[in-house]
Amino acid sequence: MTKSLAFGAVHVTVAFAIGYALTGDVAIAGAITLIEPAVNTVVHYLFDRWWGHPRIKAAWARWRAPAARATAS
Repeated sequence: MTKSLAFGAVHVTVAFAIGYALTGDVAIAGAITLIEPAVNTVVHYLFDRWWGHPRIKAAWARWRAPAARATAS
């Protein structure tokens, strides 16, 4: 847990530094720092739902099947 918290602090620091470097504005950099993780959290949730969808799993299995047959030969 300590490592995750430390990485979170690094992530926030980097996000703020990049936002400030690109805009030169502390308020905009702060907004980017707060908004980006919130949006990423929602996107990650939606991505996980998409990734686990049965149609995606079936498509992945079909895509991998030719490679598995080629390896077995």
